[in-house]
Amino acid sequence: MMFSRESEPDWWKSSVVYQVYPRSFYDTNGDGVGDLRGVIEKVPYLKSLGVDIVWLNPIFMTPNDDMGYDISDYTKINPEFGAMEDFDELLTTLHAAGLKLILDLVVNHTSDEHEWFVDAKSSRSSKYRDFYIWWPEEKGSPPERYSFFDSNGSAWEYDQATKSYYLHLFSKKQPDLNWDNPVVRKEIYRMMEYWFDKGIDGFRMDVITYISKEIPFTEPIKGVELFDWEEFYSMGPKLHEYLQEMHDEVLSKYDIMTVAEGPGINPENVLPMIKDDGSELNMAYHFDHTNMGLRPRRMWSDEARNMVEFKNINRRWMKVLERGGWIGTFLGNHDQPRMVTRWGNDSEAFRKKSSMLLNTYLLTMPGTPFCYMGDELGMTNPRFDDIADYRDIETLNWYQMVLSEGGDLEKFMESHKITARDNGRTPIQWDSTRNAGFSSCDPWLKMNENFAEINVESQESDPESCLNYFRKLVQIRKKYDALVHGDFQEHDEGHQAIYSYSRKHQDQRLLIILNFSDQTSTIQLDRSFDSISLVSSNYIECSLDNTGSVTVSPWQASIYQFN
Repeated sequence: MMFSRESEPDWWKSSVVYQVYPRSFYDTNGDGVGDLRGVIEKVPYLKSLGVDIVWLNPIFMTPNDDMGYDISDYTKINPEFGAMEDFDELLTTLHAAGLKLILDLVVNHTSDEHEWFVDAKSSRSSKYRDFYIWWPEEKGSPPERYSFFDSNGSAWEYDQATKSYYLHLFSKKQPDLNWDNPVVRKEIYRMMEYWFDKGIDGFRMDVITYISKEIPFTEPIKGVELFDWEEFYSMGPKLHEYLQEMHDEVLSKYDIMTVAEGPGINPENVLPMIKDDGSELNMAYHFDHTNMGLRPRRMWSDEARNMVEFKNINRRWMKVLERGGWIGTFLGNHDQPRMVTRWGNDSEAFRKKSSMLLNTYLLTMPGTPFCYMGDELGMTNPRFDDIADYRDIETLNWYQMVLSEGGDLEKFMESHKITARDNGRTPIQWDSTRNAGFSSCDPWLKMNENFAEINVESQESDPESCLNYFRKLVQIRKKYDALVHGDFQEHDEGHQAIYSYSRKHQDQRLLIILNFSDQTSTIQLDRSFDSISLVSSNYIECSLDNTGSVTVSPWQASIYQFN
């Protein structure tokens, strides 16, 4: 599989994105919740990583039903995080350090405490009524729609005051906006301009592929499974019309980055949204790999680590790059478990090596890499035993559904020790003191108990640490243009453990060999790899003989240069 990109990339193509989940980054006022001043204090750390862009999860006014993804005011800062003056200082500080800032755009839905919805449910004649999607009870029961977060699984919630149902694809406290209403779109564009005029450098657009609804509603195919609902909701009939309008009205006026969170997208339907002509958005990221092998309600199966399927998924997505689109590459984020637990081996024997391998993958694959806070340290899942330790609405509601169905709660809990979103949300482990140096009081989410062994302070002074390896890899990506917009050629496609590929651009030729397993493997290079030399490895010694035979140790990640 091979693609070629000869055009000079835009700044967001050559950048490395570092995601900050503010609630869990650093607490400066002792309330157990990370805040904007905490991010300000840690800007030197962010700068030291070598990254280019900081993505902040939502910092806006919210009742926190879905930890900030239920916004009650788009232009006010959540008091837990600070004030607008803190945000302004953060933006100035980041820019002074040469770092860009992107925010979350959450406009598929609002909070039910947003003034629009409060007014909308007061009367059917409210001026904000058509800001949302309603089904009057006199029409009978609304057509089946699935909610990802509702404890009953239904995306319709009955409103007694107006004797109607409103649509919520997520929590019942997250009513969906009606994008068919041009006044809604105008309000959203005005809000976007507010933040761009402040100087932010772009938006990551939350479930943006869901904004266009099939109205009037028709009944879906019966028996739709969880991940099939993602496809059912995605890429609605007017999505491209809305995104083109957004581009013309707002995005085209600023030098910014836009990335679509793309549930339900596929390599065949995504290109119009992210094509090089720039008429809609810059890039998107998909969930084909993170959904791989998972059953409904994030239930784990052995197929979740099928390396051949993982490579097949990447191969399909290379077609998007061949055709002139651009994608984001990620393994962990606030909606995913820790990448070393999900994709590597977080045991004492292999945690460090597999963490290094996964970061090598992120920083050498095509597309813009999105690196999640703490993954540069090799942070692991906390593996909570008690449902009381969880805070995420998704896990809590699904637990209640399994309980009410008389299902296997033990199996559910064991799966969520690997797959739950809260696994990636435990606070950053800064040092080995109380609460890992994150806060002077107990944090909002229980700390991972391994913070004495895995923390920033101990890794800063260790030249062989995960942290310093990550820094080295970022600089390698910046040194070699081939890793940004070079050709991609995969090798050993059917190998069950080894992922090897080459990146070529002008006179730069790199070979990356990754062993996603606990076992030593040997592969044979073909004759095209001439005068090969080592650029980087997470092992001190690498075995490469003069016949082209390469012995690859467990979780070894090596980058070679060749003629």
